[in-house]
Amino acid sequence: MDDLFLALSEDCAVSENNELDIKQRFGKAVRRRKRELDLSQEQLAERAGLHRPNISNLERGELNPSLETIEKLANAMNISIPKLFINYKIHVEHEE
Repeated sequence: MDDLFLALSEDCAVSENNELDIKQRFGKAVRRRKRELDLSQEQLAERAGLHRPNISNLERGELNPSLETIEKLANAMNISIPKLFINYKIHVEHEE
């Protein structure tokens, strides 16, 4: 769980280098994981107990998911929340 707190404690603001914001990075991570599992938006929505348009909006970074939604998605994709954030590089590494 410490890895999750580390990932979440990173500054997630958009930088001058036009990095994706946290919603966009999360959406890309969900899309990548969904594709790895060969799931459609409809299948993921059904597994997570969400509506398909919400999955679409989330993947495009247009939806700011609640913690409950993040948990539902992680469970539906058979991945822990920390691994979802770390493996799909949702957090931003700071240059020292």
